[in-house]
Amino acid sequence: MLRFMPVGDSMTIGSAGEHTWRYRLWRHLRDAYDGPFTFVGPREELYDKAADAPASLAYADPDFPCRHLAGWGEGWLHMAPLIGEAVRAHGADVLLVSLGLIDLGFYTNAEQTAENVRAFIAGAREAEPRIRMVLLPVIPNIRAEVDEPFAAQVDLFNDLLAKTVADLDEPRSPILLASRPEGYDIHTDTYDGTHPNARGEHRIAGAFAGAMWEAWGVGQAYAAGTG
Repeated sequence: MLRFMPVGDSMTIGSAGEHTWRYRLWRHLRDAYDGPFTFVGPREELYDKAADAPASLAYADPDFPCRHLAGWGEGWLHMAPLIGEAVRAHGADVLLVSLGLIDLGFYTNAEQTAENVRAFIAGAREAEPRIRMVLLPVIPNIRAEVDEPFAAQVDLFNDLLAKTVADLDEPRSPILLASRPEGYDIHTDTYDGTHPNARGEHRIAGAFAGAMWEAWGVGQAYAAGTG
């Protein structure tokens, strides 16, 4: 049984009534991966905007393994201290990570965020030395269109993330840097300039699926509209 753990911020946890990219990826792997697999993690809730809390299980389609380690407003800063225990407790084999936008927006600069990436990787490997990871670059959001210093920090962090992956990738515990979702446009693939709509969910799922297929032969290429 291959155990994937989605790790992320508001774009990964999703909010009440959504499918989430986690669901889209699960649907893809269900049809494309030749073997048993599941999604694991210490959480399963969606974010409830009315309650301002992760308190909803109202998935658009709840019939999938909805476990994860994601949180609205959480970033590398928050997940680095949690990842070791989550990996140990849930037996994760592959981490699918989309983090960084919230860090750069509210908590840490690009260099500090990159240091938290290194702490996250170290914590995951301490828990499971053969853990595999797929890291998604930060997708610039609507703020980056009007805030040049923020946009520069996003670009710098993505450069540092690529360097971190190159530095820390190793055969026993490989790390993939996924490509930015192909064709992603915040004006058509999000509902507010940041959070993915259905189109965006497919594109993010496709970025993770494509990276695993090309590098590891896991599954297949993601077909547009899958799920």
